[in-house]
Amino acid sequence: MFHKEGYQIIMTTFVITAAIAVLAEYNIDLPPMKIGIQLIALVLLVLVLQFFRNPKRVTPKNENQLIAPVDGKVVIIEEVFEKEYFKDKRLQVSIFMSPLNVHVTRYTMSGKVQFSKYHPGKYLVAWHPKSSELNERTTIVLKNDIFGEVLYRQIAGAVARRIVNYAKEGMEVEQGTDAGFIKFGSRIDLFLPLGTNLDIALNDVVKGGVQAIAHKA
Repeated sequence: MFHKEGYQIIMTTFVITAAIAVLAEYNIDLPPMKIGIQLIALVLLVLVLQFFRNPKRVTPKNENQLIAPVDGKVVIIEEVFEKEYFKDKRLQVSIFMSPLNVHVTRYTMSGKVQFSKYHPGKYLVAWHPKSSELNERTTIVLKNDIFGEVLYRQIAGAVARRIVNYAKEGMEVEQGTDAGFIKFGSRIDLFLPLGTNLDIALNDVVKGGVQAIAHKA
């Protein structure tokens, strides 16, 4: 139910919550204050648990489809110049994840990892136009015979402080499997070949690992 990247934080939060509850029980005589403090500690634990949840998803594998890499809202669909890897025009699809979304990143297609690079950076809000270039991020390129090369970029937000990326150059990866995690709010940018047929529209809410977002005609 929970992602392995959250185990340490979950255990630490659990210990802190238990300590606060016990200290409040034996050191605060005013019942409303005691219960209030204990409830706040419990809410903190619940928020951490829900953030690191990792629901089981069964990916309907289809080599002619790209699936959503994360849960979230489609905030950008536009033709842009991708200057880090392709150095030409691509179709950008950006998905914003709020702290309430599942934050597991999944491979959008099966293929071989051609490129994987980490970039330190700032922590602008994830919907900021420059966050794709200035924030802490990782850039990963997958390649297969159907779609060619597809780039996705994990971008940290104002709250996110750690990006976990499992993709290593030369790896063969499978569509829908665990590709990493972004802790506490973030965004994913996909850069697709021009002319890719999309199955989503701006402001759609997508479900990572199961929902098709594009297809090959």
